[in-house]
Amino acid sequence: MGSGGELRYEISQNAYIKLVLHSLKHKTSAVNGVFLGSSCDDVVQIIDSVPLFHNHLGLLPPLEISLIMIEEHYAALGLGIVGYFHANERSDDVELGNVAKNIGDHIYRYFPQAAILLLDNKKLEALPKGERSAPCYA
Repeated sequence: MGSGGELRYEISQNAYIKLVLHSLKHKTSAVNGVFLGSSCDDVVQIIDSVPLFHNHLGLLPPLEISLIMIEEHYAALGLGIVGYFHANERSDDVELGNVAKNIGDHIYRYFPQAAILLLDNKKLEALPKGERSAPCYA
């Protein structure tokens, strides 16, 4: 890390679109995924996102296998897991649940600058109607 100041996160358009589309495709399910990127000084660059699950988010073996495969693939590209995204199944739920917190904690152990992004389902619902152009996270 650089000066020890506040971290800044930059997310690529590709990474953002993938997480939004994954969430919109599975509106009635909780969905999650990881962010891939790198860190330089006080900036974490999120280059890509990989959607993981849209049901049974808390099953540890599939999650562990997925994370290992993602890490191996993206390490060859010089990227690592730098965060986690989550969308709850209910549109009025804007709290990060225990499963999401545990996954975020797991990623944090390996990358202390990890970002956890909770999508705001109400803002997501407004996207297809063209009502909002603001980011869809809480």
